[in-house]
Amino acid sequence: PIVGAAIGGFGGLIYLALGHALWPFAAALLAVAAQIILTGALHEDGLADFADGLGVRGDKDARLAAMRDSHVGVYGALALVIGVTLRAALLASIPSGLFSLGALVAAGALSRAAIPFAPQFLPPARTDGLGASAGVPDFTVAALAAVLAILASLLALGFGATLAAIIGVCLGTVAVGFVARRALGGFTGDVLGAVQQIGEICVLIAVATLW
Repeated sequence: PIVGAAIGGFGGLIYLALGHALWPFAAALLAVAAQIILTGALHEDGLADFADGLGVRGDKDARLAAMRDSHVGVYGALALVIGVTLRAALLASIPSGLFSLGALVAAGALSRAAIPFAPQFLPPARTDGLGASAGVPDFTVAALAAVLAILASLLALGFGATLAAIIGVCLGTVAVGFVARRALGGFTGDVLGAVQQIGEICVLIAVATLW
């Protein structure tokens, strides 16, 4: 969550710097692009692979095999385009200022705090791979991550917006977990990447709606 807050703050500062010079959506898109470059598109890659797996017709093994394929399929490409566009459009709907900076800080922190929570109610989908090798974090680790993320969000947004953001990230995490359980039988590293991406989008939806 601390790293996520810093990444969100980085994107927020770029949005603040460009917000008065460019069309808001263009400034927001550049801010999101800067975050993606900073993280090496780590979680975006997980979202794309998860979407490709869901697009496969077949059983669990076929979906998991598609997720391991290094090529990006149609579903993965669509997920990336929709995800990045949504993040930029939602950010652009929040007027450039400290509130938009706070929204990105909260989204970065809360969405990453959701990652150790997903394995608490999902089993590993396979016996090897990043998800299985990482294991299930102790609940105290997940709880500490949540506390740190909530504190960062409170400092960035205040109580009301933080409450809305928490509800948003919880709904997003549960939705991804439900789909992963039914389609894959559990979580993988790609699923955890999707948890972060969907969580970030849901936080921005909650904050933008509240604004």
